[in-house]
Amino acid sequence: MLPIAYFMAAANAHYYGTRDPLGAAGDFITAPEISQMFGELCGLWLADLWDRAGRPANPHYVEFGPGRGTLAVDALRAMRRAGLDPDVHLIETSPALRKAQADRLPDATWHDDLSSLPSEGPLLVIANEFFDALPVRQIVHGPQGWFERMVTVQHGLILPVLDGPPLNGLIPEHLHDSPVGSIIETSPASVAIAGALGERIAAQGGAALVVDYGYDHGPAIGDTLQAVRGHGYANPFDLPGDQDLTAHVDFATIGVAAHVRGVHVHGPVGQGAWLDAMGIALRAEALARATPDRRDEIMGAHHRLTHADEMGVLFRAMALIAPEWPQPVGFANSAATSS
Repeated sequence: MLPIAYFMAAANAHYYGTRDPLGAAGDFITAPEISQMFGELCGLWLADLWDRAGRPANPHYVEFGPGRGTLAVDALRAMRRAGLDPDVHLIETSPALRKAQADRLPDATWHDDLSSLPSEGPLLVIANEFFDALPVRQIVHGPQGWFERMVTVQHGLILPVLDGPPLNGLIPEHLHDSPVGSIIETSPASVAIAGALGERIAAQGGAALVVDYGYDHGPAIGDTLQAVRGHGYANPFDLPGDQDLTAHVDFATIGVAAHVRGVHVHGPVGQGAWLDAMGIALRAEALARATPDRRDEIMGAHHRLTHADEMGVLFRAMALIAPEWPQPVGFANSAATSS
């Protein structure tokens, strides 16, 4: 038997390592692939912070899980127009995706994790739909207490079961008496990465924008493990390694993990609200005027990225900001956690 976290990690390592999963021919599409507007506004957000921080020398653009490199290309184009020309660092372990990124970003430097990033100069970081693919533990309230959710093979099928020692001591007090069958998810990998990123930004200066689908107040009760294949939902225990496994991001927990390492945390806020504050409506109109034959496509992308019934609310944006760096655009009405 394997804990869910090990199953998810192994399945996603094979899945991402052997294919380009994006686009109409793949399994899903992300915001940068929907419209250039998303990447451009991410780039302008970083450029604005860098400018108001006094244009510190030797800035580094860093992207976690950069897909095909689409977001980076759009963000860097916008940054350069604003006078910011950073070197490029991509945190990516998939050979297939590194190849796609190299076609678009031949001057980039690739890293397996953030430990090998430059140690001097501000880090300007984007993590779009990165944390959702990191493995989660699932702890389930059974009749005899809280236990780890595992996977096992029975009659050729992969099935979830409860096993291992009781884990009652890991459950927050206010959730301890939740109904039998309740599931709590935790992501030690997410906490470790958010903490390490917060420490690096606090020490070197810079900012990170984390965008993903998830919830603001955790830990919480709920089973969010899901699989996507062919742009539709699938059984997460079918075809391991041949479909994308994700879970909703606990923004409160990763925010605390980063904050305690020294950064200021802003948000999360809805992706739609953040894009609105960044001026996506004006950018959509400008693009539509420049290419009138694409107006319907551009306005459709604007709707998909910002509307509450699409990606505008489920997807959340959180900012991690170095001490002494300015207030980030798009988070004026959100409470900031300061050191």
